[in-house]
Amino acid sequence: QVQLVESGGGLVQPGGSLRLSCAASGSIFRVNNLGWYRRAPGKQRELVGTITSTGITNYVDSVKGRFTISRNNAANTVYLQMNSLKPEDTAVYYCNAKVVSFSSVYEQDYWGQGTQVTVSS
Repeated sequence: QVQLVESGGGLVQPGGSLRLSCAASGSIFRVNNLGWYRRAPGKQRELVGTITSTGITNYVDSVKGRFTISRNNAANTVYLQMNSLKPEDTAVYYCNAKVVSFSSVYEQDYWGQGTQVTVSS
C-alpha cells in the first residue's frame, strides 16, 4: 500500500504565503507525475498544477506566477509554494501521486487526505 500525508495548510492573510508538503510512503517502486488539486466551497475540484518525474511543471492560469510546485525524488515528496495568496485561493488542497508499487506493474492514483487553506483578513 501507498500513503500520502499532507501538511502545511492554515489561515493566512491576503498577500501572504504558505508552503504545502505531501510525502508518499509505503511499497513504492517509482513515483511518476505528482500534482496538486483544490476544491473550493461550492465548486468542483480543479487541478492546480503538476510536476513530472524530471521536474517539468504545468499550472492552471489562475496561479501562474504565484504558485510553484517542486519535488524531492529521494524523499518521494512534493511541495506547493503559494505566494501572493488571494481569498479566491481558499480551498481544501489535495496532492495526487501516480505511483508504480512493488505489488503492481501498473501505475495507480493515490491521494492525500487534504489540507485546508484559508485566505482571509
